Amino acid sequence: MVGKSEYDTMKYVIKARIEIDGVVEKSDVVGAIFGQTEGLLGEELDLRELQKTGRIGRIKVNLETRGGKSTGTIIVPSSLDRVETAILAATLETVDRVGPCTARIVLEKIEDVREEKRKKIIDRAVEILRKWEEEVVPESQEITEHVMRAVRTGELIRYGPEGLPAGPNIDDADTIIVVEGRADVINLLKHGFRNVIAVEGTNIPKTIIELSRKKNVIAFVDGDRGGELILKELLQVADVDYIARAPPGREVEELTRKEIVKALRSKLPVEQFAVEKRKEEIRKPHSIKVKVEEQRAIKETVKVVIPELLLKGIEEVRGKGKAVIYGSNFEVVKKVPVGELAETLQKLDKVKAVVFDGVITQRLVDVASEKGAEYIIGAVERDVTKCPVNLSVLTFEEIS
Repeated sequence: MVGKSEYDTMKYVIKARIEIDGVVEKSDVVGAIFGQTEGLLGEELDLRELQKTGRIGRIKVNLETRGGKSTGTIIVPSSLDRVETAILAATLETVDRVGPCTARIVLEKIEDVREEKRKKIIDRAVEILRKWEEEVVPESQEITEHVMRAVRTGELIRYGPEGLPAGPNIDDADTIIVVEGRADVINLLKHGFRNVIAVEGTNIPKTIIELSRKKNVIAFVDGDRGGELILKELLQVADVDYIARAPPGREVEELTRKEIVKALRSKLPVEQFAVEKRKEEIRKPHSIKVKVEEQRAIKETVKVVIPELLLKGIEEVRGKGKAVIYGSNFEVVKKVPVGELAETLQKLDKVKAVVFDGVITQRLVDVASEKGAEYIIGAVERDVTKCPVNLSVLTFEEIS
């Protein structure tokens, strides 16, 4: 567990699961996290700088080794805001090697350390209110309002095997409101919405997925980048009917009743939301990033010409776990093992192409793009969602 002193200054705790195809030490994992994320998000979100300035706490790793494989948990205390903490959590998932071993990091949840403090404040406030009612003659209207809020907050339940924060009407209601966290549920309960349930993290629980198949679902998320991340994950695995969002830069947990009602009345069907989102993207200045699906659609109509030197490079690395990095005139700049590719790329100034016998990940695409690469060719592709329009992302199978 994170020490009490760290909790005193931190707002959130990132908890992730790590699986490694090999036997490593805890220090190897920490070193890999720092090494593979260095320079990825600039100085403001560099892990070493964040730790030096006390904006994140000590990274703790717990590992178990069985059958030549290591598994365990990673805990990172954060005093960053919600958006920065979500970005930090996503950055951890880009780490794909520990030493010579393949690794996978998956976020389990982000805990709000302040929730426990809020609970204590609420419980203590209710206790004070009850004692006050016994000792003094209450002003009826004012006390009634406080009592109702306390009662509604007290209606919070734990729902399903995961113990998700929820209101008491989940089973009875035909329509449910799915929000991000416990604080959102409490705020909606306070304002009379009892058919609300939280996902509690970016990994959508099975309970939410099953409920979405039986009931009408309104996804009600924050008006920031964190809300977009939750919504993206929710739309991939659950059957969502409507989408409502807090005003830009606002969180559901801080909205007034009037603002909540307005947001829910302005909800959009999922299909219409997708159309509006697309229109919004078109109105923005042209971005160098496009979805991989769109890039593939382009490839189907415009044949991607692969230089002969890269075709020879594929034959050179195929089945050998090697990588070849090419310069501006397709001259060979570096030949390295696949495990050293990302680190080597980060040290180079200009790259024309990368051919390697390994997995194309979002992290490698981002690094290659930063170096000006026009081609990245690998054995297979995994979880790449966006890439620059001027970078061709190809697999051996697509070329052969």
